[in-house]
Amino acid sequence: MKRVNDLSPKNIALSLTEQGVAVVSLNRPAKRNALDSATIEELIEIFSTLPGAGVRACVLRAEGDHFSAGLDLVEHHDADRSPADFWQLCLRWHEAFNKMEYGGVPIIAALKGAVVGGGLELASAAHIRVASPQTWFGLPEGQRGLFTGGGATIRVRDLIGKARMIDMMLTGRLYQGQEAVDVGLCQYLVEDTETLAMELANRAAQNLPLTNFAICSAISHMQNMSALDAAYAEACVAGVVNTQPEARSRLDAFARGVAVKIKPGEAKSGEAKSGRR
Repeated sequence: MKRVNDLSPKNIALSLTEQGVAVVSLNRPAKRNALDSATIEELIEIFSTLPGAGVRACVLRAEGDHFSAGLDLVEHHDADRSPADFWQLCLRWHEAFNKMEYGGVPIIAALKGAVVGGGLELASAAHIRVASPQTWFGLPEGQRGLFTGGGATIRVRDLIGKARMIDMMLTGRLYQGQEAVDVGLCQYLVEDTETLAMELANRAAQNLPLTNFAICSAISHMQNMSALDAAYAEACVAGVVNTQPEARSRLDAFARGVAVKIKPGEAKSGEAKSGRR
């Protein structure tokens, strides 16, 4: 089984905190962190490794001023791919983002600057998105003679709805600030996205791994099922998760009245200033 330290990506910086939080940093700032084929392969390797490496949560961030400008259009132009070649490339994008969404490790994306095209597809594969007031979201494929190929028709559509997604692609409409929170592109809006993203990751890392796995994979799987099948699957997952031996001490603390109380008015640092859905 690979460990985080066994990986040596070139386009992505990778580190692990003492709390078990992996920090995955897009590292092509001169290209506005555009996603070329090599970066996609590195994402596949990283997010294939994290679930089995004892990682408890992940912060996805970027070097430079922008999260990601999406598909590396220079590489795409120079490669002059055939339809079959681009079809296969898109499947690799889906492989990377499916590893993220269904891998079971909570991923919190710290967004800034441009989150457009394939960059938005990447961000939408995270479980929580933290944006700044200066972060802007777009799907400019329509203006460039392109069509989304990395899952926007699945994940971005689920976040904002079909009509808004079609509007973004047809007209180049951008979302920013509170409006981006309101339509569902991000859950938090703060100036310091990376600090809050790490706080949220550390909070998630305190949960039991099996519980996090269920939250970050089962819900997505159930979304793809009929209501009847989803109800059955939910009961099966709850049967496993809710009887795990590791949960006994937490349940015992609750039964004895010494567990941490869940109540409003005690937001942690950064949360009180955030926009939340």
